[in-house]
Amino acid sequence: MTDRKPWHGVNLATTLPFHDDLSVDYDAYAELVRYTTSNGVTGIIPNGSLGEYQTLTEDERKRVFLTAVEAAGGAAVIPGVGAYGALESVRFAEHAAENGAPAVMLLPPNAYRASDDEVVDHYRRVAAVGLPILAYNNPIDTKIDLRPDLLARLFDEGLIVSVKEFSGDVRHAYEIRELAPGLDISIGSDDVVFELGLNGAVGWVAGYPNAIPAATVELYTLSTSDDPQDWVRAREIYRDLHPLLRWDSKTWFVQAIKLSQQVAGVLSNITTRPPRLRLPDEVAARIIADTEAVLSKGYR
Repeated sequence: MTDRKPWHGVNLATTLPFHDDLSVDYDAYAELVRYTTSNGVTGIIPNGSLGEYQTLTEDERKRVFLTAVEAAGGAAVIPGVGAYGALESVRFAEHAAENGAPAVMLLPPNAYRASDDEVVDHYRRVAAVGLPILAYNNPIDTKIDLRPDLLARLFDEGLIVSVKEFSGDVRHAYEIRELAPGLDISIGSDDVVFELGLNGAVGWVAGYPNAIPAATVELYTLSTSDDPQDWVRAREIYRDLHPLLRWDSKTWFVQAIKLSQQVAGVLSNITTRPPRLRLPDEVAARIIADTEAVLSKGYR
C-alpha cells in the first residue's frame, strides 16, 4: 500500500526484560525485537504500559528506545512518551525526533484527572516537537477518557493522527469515524482485534505478539481483510486465541504476557519491577494453562 503509515499494521507494545537485580536486560530486549519483527510484526513501540515505562529512569527509557531502533532492522519504532507532566513528555518526544522516530505514542496527562482543556494543552505541547502523535486512550489506568468528541477536537486541531483505542468499547470506533473521519484507529486491546478489525482499524498496538507473533499477525491480517472468506478463518483463530488474548486487558497484563512468553520459550527471565510482584499461584496456573492450550493447537 502506497499510503501505509508507520502506525499502520501490527505495532508491538514490547515487554521489557530485566535481570534478577532488576536492571534492564538490553541484550534480551534486542533479541525480543529481532524475534518479533522476523515473525511479521511491522513496528515496535517501546516504553508503553507493557514496557513498564513508569518504573524506568529517563536514561533507561532513552536507551530502551535506541536499543529498539538498532534491533528493529528497519521496522518502524514509535516510542511511548507518556509521563506525568507535559514537559517530561516533550523531552522524550524531542529525543525521539533527534533519533529518527517517525512518530510517538502519547497518553493524556496522568498526574491527576485533567480537564479537556488541560488534555488539549498537553497534546499541543508535545505536537509542537513536530512528530505525528498516536494518541493512547487508556481510561482504565489514566482515569481520563479520550472520548470520541475529545479525539475529534484533538484531530481537528492537527494534534494527533491516530488513536490507540483501549477503552474496550468497540462502539467508540463508529462514533470516532463519524466525528473525525480522517483519524486512523488502532486496536488497543488484544481481545477486540476481530471486532475492530472488521470495523476498519488500520493498526494494532498489540500485546500478545510478544509471545505468539506469527499467529497474532495472521489474525490481524485476516481480520482487517476485505474478503469475507478471510473473516471466517479469522473467527476460528480468534476463538482459539481469545482465552489468552483477554489477559491483555486484565490488571496483571504485564506479568501475564511475560509468563506466556516464558511458556512459549520467547523470554527466560520474567521478572517485573515493583510495584508489580509475582502472580498469585492460581492466576499463574490459569495463564500457563491458557498458553499451553494455544501452543498445543500449533499457534506460535
